[in-house]
Parts: sequence; C-alpha cells; structure tokens
Amino acid sequence: MSGEFVFVTFTLNGTLREFHVRPEEMLVDLLRERCAMTGTKIGCDVATCGACSVLVDGAPAASCSTFVWQVDGCNIVTIEGVANADGSPDDVQRAFIANSAFQCGFCTPGMIVLARALLDHNPAPDRAAIRAWIGANVCRCTGYEMIIEAVEQAAAARREAS
Repeated sequence: MSGEFVFVTFTLNGTLREFHVRPEEMLVDLLRERCAMTGTKIGCDVATCGACSVLVDGAPAASCSTFVWQVDGCNIVTIEGVANADGSPDDVQRAFIANSAFQCGFCTPGMIVLARALLDHNPAPDRAAIRAWIGANVCRCTGYEMIIEAVEQAAAARREAS
C-alpha cells in the first residue's frame, strides 16, 4: 500500500489545494514540507503536546496524527490562516500580543488556533473552560496565566464587536 498514491483536495487557509499523497503521509508533514506552513510545529509527534494543532472544519486537530487522506474535502486553517484578510492580526493574536502570552513562542501557534476554536464554540468561556480547552497544548514557559488572560481579552473583544 505504501507505493500507491491517493488524490486529495481540501481548502487550506481559504485556497483550494490538490495533492497526490502516500496513504501514510501525515498532515503536519504536508503542511510544513509541501505547503511551507511552518507555523504548525512538530513537538511530540504523538498528538499530546498541541504544537501541531490546526483547525479541520472548525475543530482542533493534531496534524501530527492526522493522515492527509482524512482531510479530503475539509477546510483546514493553520496559524498562517488566522490573520485578518488584510494581513493584520486577528482578535486572538492581538490579545496574545497585548498580554505577552508567549515566551519562547513554540506553543503559541497551537495555542492561538485552540483559542480561536474555543471562542468560536463558546464566545464567553469562564476560566475553567479556558483551562480545559488549552490544556491540550503544553507550554513550558508561561505558566498559562498570560494565555488565559489573552483568551479572556479576546472573548471580551469579540463580544464587544458583535
């Protein structure tokens, strides 16, 4: 089976893309190596650290444990696709900047993707919900407090704008 190729089509950050892939090719590898979406990080490579988080049809997914063929027909959003149409930071990115919700930055793309998914799912999460949601992404630097505050600020900004 590894010698065969599979044809897949999906929307990546708003652009329809088509690929011939091996059945065993992982989404994170395709994103980083063939699409130059290097904001999606490889941390643990076993779907436990969250560094490779992307949105698949609006839901968070560990791209290191997602085969490319599994996203055929889906809408994929990476950290490169979260900015506003004019290239300016979106509300979540602005809140992360304002709250210095990063240190080394390795987990930041996954955190922002998770925060966006949370706020799309729950526009007014409490701290417990935020902690539970971002608990899927390991940060070894910040202690999470600044990240939680950034998510709270982004949620408030979204509610204010609507």
